[in-house]
Amino acid sequence: MQIVLVNTNLVKPPIAPIGLEYVAEAVHASGHSLRVLDLCWEKDVEKAVEAFFSREDADIVGITFRNTDDCAFASRVSFLSTFTKMVGCIRNHTNGLIVLGGVGFSVMPEEVLEITGADAGIWGEGEFAFPELANRISEKKEWMDIQNLIWKRDGEWTRNAVQYGDLRSLPVMQRRWIDNARYFHEGGQAGFETKRGCPGQCTYCADPIAKGRKTRLRSPGAVTREIKYLLDQGIDALHTCDSEFNIPEMHALEVCDAMIQRGFGEKLQWYAYCAPVPFSRRLAVQMKKAGCAGINFGVDHGDPEMLKRLKRFYEPEDILDAAQWCHDAGITVMFDLLIGSPSETRRSIQKTIELMKESRAERVGIALGIRIYPGTEMAEKLLNSESSRGLIGGKDPALPLFYLEPAIASEVSGWLEDMTGGDSRFLFFNPMQAGQNYNYNANQVLVDAIRDGHRGAYWDILRKIKT
Repeated sequence: MQIVLVNTNLVKPPIAPIGLEYVAEAVHASGHSLRVLDLCWEKDVEKAVEAFFSREDADIVGITFRNTDDCAFASRVSFLSTFTKMVGCIRNHTNGLIVLGGVGFSVMPEEVLEITGADAGIWGEGEFAFPELANRISEKKEWMDIQNLIWKRDGEWTRNAVQYGDLRSLPVMQRRWIDNARYFHEGGQAGFETKRGCPGQCTYCADPIAKGRKTRLRSPGAVTREIKYLLDQGIDALHTCDSEFNIPEMHALEVCDAMIQRGFGEKLQWYAYCAPVPFSRRLAVQMKKAGCAGINFGVDHGDPEMLKRLKRFYEPEDILDAAQWCHDAGITVMFDLLIGSPSETRRSIQKTIELMKESRAERVGIALGIRIYPGTEMAEKLLNSESSRGLIGGKDPALPLFYLEPAIASEVSGWLEDMTGGDSRFLFFNPMQAGQNYNYNANQVLVDAIRDGHRGAYWDILRKIKT
């Protein structure tokens, strides 16, 4: 089979399509001919597509959709209309079966398929289903029953049962299918995974929808081999793509031990997303030895009652402990907040800001407004309750839907500005203040900083250029 995989993510600074590379490695291992079309670098997408398919045949075209939008209430930029145009352009230049995938697709697959007019989609991970699809078609066998597949039957989209595969059975990820060196030069970092899935019950989070609730682990050896391939390409600043690197904590310790044994602590710097629980002094020390430069804790809030409503099962004291252990180990700390969910008050916000100041975190990101994703607990409650009056946007399926507690909506931005008091540690996305914008979409401050040689997590780059 002639397979083409297409990256459609045009965000700048550029983000390397790690999911596409993983699928490419699995497709290649299954014995099919593979080409990758990376549209990230193209100034004229239509001309690039036309030129590519004029010289390449395709039986199946897999198109990845990483993000539905920029996830920022202040800007609410949807990527779906641009993605739809790309799919249409590809359709005009190939007769191959067009199959969609990616995290953005998996969050709202039927809607994306209907809008784009693609032939089918794979929701969840594609490393197992996509090669099976290629095998079945090449052998002229029935393929409509493949797990994770979404296809059209009698005019309606049919979603097959989802299955999450054994990550330890995947081939070695050699990271050779895209220009990772260029992504590093212009994007400042590269991603890697140590696991997938999250058992958390956060009411707003779409990660379990796209990646499953059961945590599935990669072997530490597979992780370190992949990192070595990136190092060999001159890439020495990395970021985990795990939902939470430290869940489960024992696996995180094993990965760190494997990195220490290979001497990575002296060869690279890396960053991780972590939860404040479970997190220990021991893990902070081992992460530092393994080369970890910074941790982004998605703490969400600092008020105990709001944490319970969001189903974040830890206490403010746990947040302070995590920060202290990181500081003692020499790891820089970023805390991410979600402000404006149901029942938010001035008092709950005040308590949160005070806790953040007490923590001495080097950076605190304030996201105002909650992105509402289909299938989450928060979406189900808000769409069927009086609280729905706080919903903003999303009347068109192509537009992102947010929620902001109506009781505070008119004053909350002013409160946050007053409470943070010009403290440079706080990053509060205001479109009129470029220096406070830590959203990476179309962020010229970040683009310029990376061009000037800065590397690492975007929040840490912003920290460094402002100090």
